Amino acid sequence: MRLLERLTEVDQHVCRLFNRANRRRMPARLFAAVSRLGDGVFWYAIILALPLIHGAAAARVSLQMVAVGLISLFLYRWLKHTTSRPRPCQAEVGILQSVAPLDEFSFPSGHTMHAVGFSIILVAYYPLWAVVVIPFTILVALSRLVLGLHYPSDVIAGALIGSLTAAASLYAFSGGMIS
Repeated sequence: MRLLERLTEVDQHVCRLFNRANRRRMPARLFAAVSRLGDGVFWYAIILALPLIHGAAAARVSLQMVAVGLISLFLYRWLKHTTSRPRPCQAEVGILQSVAPLDEFSFPSGHTMHAVGFSIILVAYYPLWAVVVIPFTILVALSRLVLGLHYPSDVIAGALIGSLTAAASLYAFSGGMIS
Protein backbone atom coordinates (compact mmCIF):
# COMPACT_ATOMS: atom_id res chain seq x y z
CA MET A 1 0.00 0.00 0.00
CA ARG A 2 2.85 2.37 0.77
CA LEU A 3 4.16 1.97 -2.79
CA LEU A 4 0.80 3.01 -4.25
CA GLU A 5 0.70 6.05 -1.96
CA ARG A 6 4.23 7.01 -3.01
CA LEU A 7 3.37 6.63 -6.72
CA THR A 8 0.31 8.83 -6.19
CA GLU A 9 2.46 11.48 -4.50
CA VAL A 10 4.93 11.43 -7.39
CA ASP A 11 2.06 11.64 -9.89
CA GLN A 12 0.64 14.68 -8.11
CA HIS A 13 4.03 16.36 -7.74
CA VAL A 14 4.96 15.94 -11.41
CA CYS A 15 1.51 17.17 -12.42
CA ARG A 16 2.02 20.36 -10.37
CA LEU A 17 5.48 20.89 -11.90
CA PHE A 18 4.17 20.71 -15.47
CA ASN A 19 1.15 22.83 -14.63
CA ARG A 20 3.44 25.74 -13.66
CA ALA A 21 3.93 26.41 -17.39
CA ASN A 22 0.18 27.01 -17.65
CA ARG A 23 0.61 30.19 -15.60
CA ARG A 24 2.66 31.83 -18.35
CA ARG A 25 0.86 33.28 -21.36
CA MET A 26 2.86 31.81 -24.27
CA PRO A 27 3.10 28.20 -23.03
CA ALA A 28 -0.56 28.29 -21.97
CA ARG A 29 -1.62 29.46 -25.44
CA LEU A 30 0.67 27.00 -27.23
CA PHE A 31 -0.55 23.99 -25.27
CA ALA A 32 -4.18 25.10 -25.50
CA ALA A 33 -3.82 25.25 -29.30
CA VAL A 34 -2.08 21.86 -29.42
CA SER A 35 -4.80 20.41 -27.22
CA ARG A 36 -7.50 21.79 -29.51
CA LEU A 37 -5.80 20.32 -32.58
CA GLY A 38 -5.37 17.06 -30.67
CA ASP A 39 -9.14 16.93 -30.14
CA GLY A 40 -9.20 15.43 -33.61
CA VAL A 41 -8.84 18.28 -36.10
CA PHE A 42 -5.17 17.52 -36.85
CA TRP A 43 -5.77 13.78 -37.21
CA TYR A 44 -8.96 14.08 -39.28
CA ALA A 45 -7.14 16.37 -41.71
CA ILE A 46 -4.33 13.84 -42.11
CA ILE A 47 -6.74 10.91 -42.52
CA LEU A 48 -8.60 12.77 -45.26
CA ALA A 49 -5.42 14.05 -46.93
CA LEU A 50 -3.52 10.75 -47.10
CA PRO A 51 -5.19 9.44 -50.29
CA LEU A 52 -4.77 12.86 -51.91
CA ILE A 53 -1.07 12.98 -51.03
CA HIS A 54 -0.06 9.32 -51.41
CA GLY A 55 -2.65 7.99 -53.86
CA ALA A 56 -5.55 5.57 -53.62
CA ALA A 57 -3.53 2.93 -51.76
CA ALA A 58 -3.30 5.32 -48.80
CA ALA A 59 -7.06 4.99 -48.29
CA ARG A 60 -6.27 1.68 -46.57
CA VAL A 61 -4.00 3.51 -44.14
CA SER A 62 -6.73 6.08 -43.52
CA LEU A 63 -9.22 3.29 -42.82
CA GLN A 64 -6.77 1.63 -40.47
CA MET A 65 -6.34 4.92 -38.60
CA VAL A 66 -10.13 5.23 -38.36
CA ALA A 67 -10.33 1.66 -36.99
CA VAL A 68 -7.66 2.41 -34.38
CA GLY A 69 -9.50 5.61 -33.49
CA LEU A 70 -12.82 3.82 -32.99
CA ILE A 71 -11.30 1.01 -30.93
CA SER A 72 -9.40 3.57 -28.84
CA LEU A 73 -12.59 5.58 -28.35
CA PHE A 74 -14.39 2.51 -27.04
CA LEU A 75 -11.52 1.62 -24.67
CA TYR A 76 -11.15 5.23 -23.59
CA ARG A 77 -14.83 5.64 -22.70
CA TRP A 78 -15.01 2.28 -20.93
CA LEU A 79 -11.88 3.00 -18.85
CA LYS A 80 -12.97 6.55 -18.01
CA HIS A 81 -16.30 5.39 -16.63
CA THR A 82 -14.84 2.31 -14.96
CA THR A 83 -12.13 4.18 -13.06
CA SER A 84 -13.93 7.53 -12.59
CA ARG A 85 -10.66 9.20 -11.64
CA PRO A 86 -11.12 12.95 -11.09
CA ARG A 87 -9.00 15.29 -13.17
CA PRO A 88 -6.10 17.02 -11.40
CA CYS A 89 -7.70 20.43 -11.95
CA GLN A 90 -10.72 19.17 -9.97
CA ALA A 91 -8.92 17.16 -7.29
CA GLU A 92 -5.72 19.10 -6.61
CA VAL A 93 -5.41 22.49 -4.95
CA GLY A 94 -3.38 24.91 -7.06
CA ILE A 95 -3.76 23.16 -10.43
CA LEU A 96 -4.73 25.76 -13.00
CA GLN A 97 -7.18 24.66 -15.69
CA SER A 98 -7.20 26.94 -18.72
CA VAL A 99 -9.20 24.84 -21.20
CA ALA A 100 -12.39 22.89 -20.70
CA PRO A 101 -12.02 19.11 -20.69
CA LEU A 102 -13.98 17.07 -23.23
CA ASP A 103 -15.35 14.81 -20.51
CA GLU A 104 -15.47 14.39 -16.76
CA PHE A 105 -12.74 11.89 -15.89
CA SER A 106 -8.96 11.72 -16.09
CA PHE A 107 -7.83 8.12 -16.65
CA PRO A 108 -6.56 7.48 -19.29
CA SER A 109 -5.60 10.38 -21.54
CA GLY A 110 -7.67 9.90 -24.69
CA HIS A 111 -5.75 12.65 -26.50
CA THR A 112 -2.48 10.80 -25.89
CA MET A 113 -4.01 7.41 -26.67
CA HIS A 114 -5.28 8.58 -30.05
CA ALA A 115 -2.15 10.58 -30.92
CA VAL A 116 0.17 7.66 -30.20
CA GLY A 117 -2.05 5.15 -32.00
CA PHE A 118 -2.48 7.33 -35.08
CA SER A 119 1.22 8.19 -35.19
CA ILE A 120 2.32 4.56 -35.04
CA ILE A 121 -0.01 3.57 -37.89
CA LEU A 122 0.95 6.53 -40.05
CA VAL A 123 4.70 6.16 -39.51
CA ALA A 124 4.56 2.39 -40.09
CA TYR A 125 3.39 3.04 -43.65
CA TYR A 126 4.91 6.46 -44.35
CA PRO A 127 8.05 6.96 -42.21
CA LEU A 128 8.64 10.52 -43.41
CA TRP A 129 5.50 11.61 -41.55
CA ALA A 130 7.46 11.01 -38.32
CA VAL A 131 8.98 14.47 -38.67
CA VAL A 132 5.51 15.98 -38.25
CA VAL A 133 3.54 13.57 -36.09
CA ILE A 134 6.10 12.54 -33.46
CA PRO A 135 6.77 16.11 -32.25
CA PHE A 136 3.03 16.82 -32.36
CA THR A 137 2.25 13.67 -30.38
CA ILE A 138 4.80 14.64 -27.73
CA LEU A 139 3.27 18.12 -27.53
CA VAL A 140 -0.22 16.60 -27.18
CA ALA A 141 0.96 14.41 -24.29
CA LEU A 142 2.68 17.37 -22.61
CA SER A 143 -0.39 19.56 -23.12
CA ARG A 144 -2.46 17.22 -20.98
CA LEU A 145 -0.07 17.78 -18.06
CA VAL A 146 0.55 21.48 -18.58
CA LEU A 147 -3.18 22.23 -18.85
CA GLY A 148 -3.91 20.38 -15.60
CA LEU A 149 -6.23 17.90 -17.29
CA HIS A 150 -4.28 14.70 -16.60
CA TYR A 151 -1.80 13.12 -14.25
CA PRO A 152 1.41 11.67 -15.71
CA SER A 153 0.07 8.15 -15.11
CA ASP A 154 -2.99 9.00 -17.25
CA VAL A 155 -0.71 10.10 -20.09
CA ILE A 156 1.56 7.06 -19.75
CA ALA A 157 -1.44 4.72 -19.73
CA GLY A 158 -2.90 6.49 -22.78
CA ALA A 159 0.40 6.11 -24.63
CA LEU A 160 0.65 2.41 -23.73
CA ILE A 161 -2.92 1.66 -24.75
CA GLY A 162 -2.52 3.64 -27.98
CA SER A 163 0.68 1.72 -28.74
CA LEU A 164 -0.93 -1.65 -28.07
CA THR A 165 -4.01 -0.80 -30.13
CA ALA A 166 -1.87 0.34 -33.05
CA ALA A 167 0.38 -2.73 -32.81
CA ALA A 168 -2.65 -5.04 -32.77
CA SER A 169 -4.04 -3.20 -35.78
CA LEU A 170 -0.78 -3.48 -37.72
CA TYR A 171 -0.70 -7.19 -36.90
CA ALA A 172 -4.33 -7.70 -37.98
CA PHE A 173 -4.00 -5.63 -41.16
CA SER A 174 -0.88 -7.53 -42.15
CA GLY A 175 -2.84 -10.79 -42.13
CA GLY A 176 -1.35 -11.84 -38.83
CA MET A 177 2.25 -11.47 -39.94
CA ILE A 178 4.44 -8.50 -39.19
CA SER A 179 7.20 -8.21 -41.75
